[in-house]
Amino acid sequence: MIKVEAVVVPDRVEIVIDAVEDEAAHVGVTAVETIGYGRQRDVPQALLTFRVPENKAEKVVSAICEAARSGHESGDGLVWASPVSHVRHNRTGQPLHEYVEPGYVRSGV
Repeated sequence: MIKVEAVVVPDRVEIVIDAVEDEAAHVGVTAVETIGYGRQRDVPQALLTFRVPENKAEKVVSAICEAARSGHESGDGLVWASPVSHVRHNRTGQPLHEYVEPGYVRSGV
């Protein structure tokens, strides 16, 4: 399983989520409001976190890049991916892979 995180401008959040769902089917997302401090200071941003199958991660990253692009000179944010393991539901303590279709996550997660 791969965690894909993206910092995007607020008016692109729904567009990015739709693009990820188109690429990876139903995907849960966590969205957090934040303030960016890149080339521009105090710019409102949103941090989106997705968990996706390893075999779809690269396509999801590409879909996010396309959907997050606003046409401005700077300030569109970043996207990155990292592997995750030991994902469990808080309520039951059961590993995530017991709840999703086979092949969604790597074995041993």
